[in-house]
Amino acid sequence: MSENISVIGSGSWGVALAILLNSNGHNVKLWSYNPEEARMINEDKKCKFLPNITIPDGLECYTELEDALKDTNIVLIVTPSNAIRATLNNMLPFVTENQVFVLCSKGMEKDTQKVYTEVIKEVFPNNKVSALSGPSHAEEVSEQIPTAVVISSEDDAMSEHLQSVFMNPKFRVYINDDLLGVEMGGSLKNIIALACGIANGLGYGDNTVAALITRGIVEISRLGVEAGAKRQTFYGLTGVGDLFVTCSSMHSRNRRAGILIGQGKSVEEAVKEVGMVVEGINAVEGAYILAQKHSVSTPIINEMYDIIHKGKTPEEATMNLMSRGKKTEF
Repeated sequence: MSENISVIGSGSWGVALAILLNSNGHNVKLWSYNPEEARMINEDKKCKFLPNITIPDGLECYTELEDALKDTNIVLIVTPSNAIRATLNNMLPFVTENQVFVLCSKGMEKDTQKVYTEVIKEVFPNNKVSALSGPSHAEEVSEQIPTAVVISSEDDAMSEHLQSVFMNPKFRVYINDDLLGVEMGGSLKNIIALACGIANGLGYGDNTVAALITRGIVEISRLGVEAGAKRQTFYGLTGVGDLFVTCSSMHSRNRRAGILIGQGKSVEEAVKEVGMVVEGINAVEGAYILAQKHSVSTPIINEMYDIIHKGKTPEEATMNLMSRGKKTEF
């Protein structure tokens, strides 16, 4: 059955999902805060973040939220995480209670340490909320490269419906009933990817990256379980899957930013050179505070917090991690 869908956010992931849903036969409207990006999509049929892709006919981008949300029943939130709350507040006059939210951005609000499905529920308490996560570079999804992701909702029926909405032979969707875990996995892995990029930038090898990935998933699962998520979620697509792809690919903004920091650039210089929001930098403060609140041991996250917010050098952070006291693995 064809659905009427709003995609709020015209970055690479928003456009890739809009193209996917359009190819599935749905009626899709994009929204952009940037008039020039909207013009490129509508007139040039191009997205500056996906230069190899041609926007299909029938996919229109709006700059007014009222126009983008009107007469739709599924709303994808795909803005940068640091703009989500402000965008939601701007949407308030135009959202109806029958519209279902699907969070497709990954992050954690630093001031409240809330995942963004919780923020959506705070702003829209009467609407149903879901989250889509997993190893899914926009560049590859837009080119129909086989991809598997996970969807989680507040009830099984909604998950099954959204699974059908998104799924096609090139985009496989699994269901997971752990909404908090699905979202935390997608958020926290960006911090570890940033750390792996720094290791690459310092000239370290595969051994170092493998150690960061392996110990990183331990920290992610520890923190997630303490927050109320299920441990097994972090060993699925939103945990190990998303962690692996984000730590190992040059498509990853977090890894690219980390490489630049490891090569000696400041955090600000690295973000500017990447040219897009680096979610791991935004997420690290919230994750650090949450770990302190729950008394969870997260040495990698702690060192990343010190690099981003206290000016610690990557070399100092490496020495701190490698010279910690003796531990058992489990």
